Amino acid sequence: MDKVIVTRKIPQKFIEQLEQSYEVYMWDEAYEPMPRDQFLESIKDATACFITLSEKIDDTVIDQAPNLKVIANMAVGFDNIDVSLAQSRGIVVTNTPKVLTETTAELGFTLMLTVARRIVEAEHYVQQGDWQSWAPYLLAGKDLFNSKVGIYGMGDIGKAFARRLKGFNTQVMYHNRTRNRHAEEKLGALYVPFDTLIEHSDFIICTAPLTEETRNKFDKPVFEKMKSDAIFINIGRGAVVDEKALIDALQNKEIAGCGLDVLRKEPIDMSHPLLKMDNVVILPHIGSASVTTRDRMVQLCVDNITRVLNNQPPKTPVQLDD
Repeated sequence: MDKVIVTRKIPQKFIEQLEQSYEVYMWDEAYEPMPRDQFLESIKDATACFITLSEKIDDTVIDQAPNLKVIANMAVGFDNIDVSLAQSRGIVVTNTPKVLTETTAELGFTLMLTVARRIVEAEHYVQQGDWQSWAPYLLAGKDLFNSKVGIYGMGDIGKAFARRLKGFNTQVMYHNRTRNRHAEEKLGALYVPFDTLIEHSDFIICTAPLTEETRNKFDKPVFEKMKSDAIFINIGRGAVVDEKALIDALQNKEIAGCGLDVLRKEPIDMSHPLLKMDNVVILPHIGSASVTTRDRMVQLCVDNITRVLNNQPPKTPVQLDD
């Protein structure tokens, strides 16, 4: 019987689907990743694994799993997997695109407005008993209405984000590896060079995946070119940002604030300088975290595993660019 490894606790209704045909081993923790040594031991005789971004699939894992046929990654991004190596060994790699697009864009939009209107600061102000009276510029923030918004990465999430800007009368600019004519024709987004995007945007939203091209894209020279009242939001991948450069930009008032749902190291170290800044909002990588969307992501992983183990093509295989 085929063996399926599930590296996080997921609802029983999904496990029951797999158990109809396979032996299933599930790590029984929802909020703590499976220890690496235990993952390596359990995958030795596995034919499928259901993983999250916490699991790194490298040559050590693949060499340890000679029977592995499919890796189902519960995410759109797959920078935690050596896809080329896996595919060279005949292992199918799948991800969960499309199903989380709207939820992630919604979280990004929420994060942008939260930073712009200083919501977290205001809530703390009330909770700490500092609110004594109304004042003309008490916690005055930044308007989204009539502003210029720059989107770095105009894929599905970028387009969903741009749609949400329509009611705010914003000028939407974007930069992408390739032009997205649909975003230009249907959403009125203007394709601009990267330097133009960062120099003229009031809000800059990063939705880009992590590639060699995007790694450390937002570095010291980039932050120095931004407007001093710009707000930076990252819902893509943490390593797209040079965090030291971001810290310097905030401390030197080169930008006004930032909101991050992703970081280079997750979870964040509690001594991290960003946690000490009032104009920074950090979330625990919850972009796709609605119950409906997470259910859809899990179901897609289950479906991909089932199809591959039944010698059928997966619904959402990862395909590397040529």
